[in-house]
Amino acid sequence: MPESSGSPGTRRSLDDLARQLVNDYAAAAMSRSTIARVLRAADVQPHRCRYWLNSHDPDFLDRARDLSRLYAQALRRHGRGHLLLCTDEKTGMQILQRLHPTRPCRPGAPQRREYEYVRHGTRCLLASLVVATGEVVWDLGPTRTALDFANHLLHTADRCWGCRGLTWVVDNLNTHYSREVCEVLALLNDQAPRPGRWRTAAQRRAYVAAPGHRFRLVFLPRHGSWLNQVELFFSVLARRFLRRGDFAGVEQFEERLGIFLEAYNAAEAHPYRWSYRGEVRVRGVPFRRQREQEQQGRAWCHRRPLRWSRTLYPPRPYHRATG
Repeated sequence: MPESSGSPGTRRSLDDLARQLVNDYAAAAMSRSTIARVLRAADVQPHRCRYWLNSHDPDFLDRARDLSRLYAQALRRHGRGHLLLCTDEKTGMQILQRLHPTRPCRPGAPQRREYEYVRHGTRCLLASLVVATGEVVWDLGPTRTALDFANHLLHTADRCWGCRGLTWVVDNLNTHYSREVCEVLALLNDQAPRPGRWRTAAQRRAYVAAPGHRFRLVFLPRHGSWLNQVELFFSVLARRFLRRGDFAGVEQFEERLGIFLEAYNAAEAHPYRWSYRGEVRVRGVPFRRQREQEQQGRAWCHRRPLRWSRTLYPPRPYHRATG
């Protein structure tokens, strides 16, 4: 680390490494280009940094495999009348209005947007993505309380009332296993409310996720929100609607968002291809060195590698077909 070597910065550059080697190991000092070549050969990049979130769930892989199995069976279960939905909230959607009109793009010049804006508040979107079809059921409002989530479950069940059962994939937010949610699921499952057994959070969580219920919730592992497929739709929403939005007020924002979602369901909704199967992603060969190895003859470039190449250099784990 730079702190251990007395460097005032928070990362090391090639000049810092060369300077330290010259000062500490003057007898066997290396040049800057030699250090760069050694780091490139070892695939070490001290100048780069990426965010990483460690999951503290001891059953992360098992729960991820179970969830991936549900995704793989979603289309078949849809034919039997059981829907799998991925549900989450997109909070803090800002309603921004530019002070001056946006100039459209023209040959040789990109679109120009005003830097200053007027903020008309925020809205929260509660969305459920049907895994088998890609359609979205949504509710838009100023808050995302437990009552809002319970009403969204009722709205989703009313929208899919002809189905025999619904399974929602949700994260571990406390509003997802509140007393209101328990009452809604008891109503959908034709059961009498049991307030005495819903006193603690553990009891409510166990009830809403009971495997025997036709209408139930499935919780993601901790720090596993990327396993929720509705995040893929939220990415589309941010890129195509929110990022360059210019809205005169709350009413216009809600109207245009409703039109966008209706058009998405009518013409663009599709099931996402889910390639993750709940395995540890470990790559044997770094991506940045693949071309170098192909040029040196240590990797096969053809679509169908030879048998000796497959034996010595097997494909990466996420390219293998799992049984």
